[in-house]
Amino acid sequence: MKVLALCGSLRSQSLSAALLRAAKSLAPAGVDFQIFGGHGQLPLFNPELEPCPPAPVVALRDAVTAADAIVIASPEYAHGVTGTIKNTLDWLVGHIPFAYKPVAVFNPAHQSYHADEALKEILRTMSADLISDACVRIPVIGSGVNPGDIAATTMFSSAIRSALQAIVAHVKAQGLPREA
Repeated sequence: MKVLALCGSLRSQSLSAALLRAAKSLAPAGVDFQIFGGHGQLPLFNPELEPCPPAPVVALRDAVTAADAIVIASPEYAHGVTGTIKNTLDWLVGHIPFAYKPVAVFNPAHQSYHADEALKEILRTMSADLISDACVRIPVIGSGVNPGDIAATTMFSSAIRSALQAIVAHVKAQGLPREA
């Protein structure tokens, strides 16, 4: 089973990215958990580029097409989604393989709910198959936990493992992963 992770932060010390790295390390056997690393190379969305999208957009779309499920972790900026995750999703709006793709949202902050709800609304509008049991708050931001210790911190690792199991169960219930 292939899971693609998208991060809404470009910061080198991003706790959202650290959360996704922890999820990768905790992924159950049989789950190929890959973190997309090209967010910073995506140009600002421009529909005029759609007929011949730039290479970073092609790489994003190929990764989404190959994935059986997607996990998104993104901070909240000014009560909204980050420009990084919005731009990434804008490039996927017209990408047919994204529609009905199982998606989980890991909210990395305790107090963040505006962006979490906005992100889920964007995903519903894009016809994502939100996995309710895997859309969870895992408040690493402000926790004081070292980013490298997230996977070893019981309160975070148990939430991550539960969400990953929910993703696996949902994908299997949908008759996925697809045969290559």
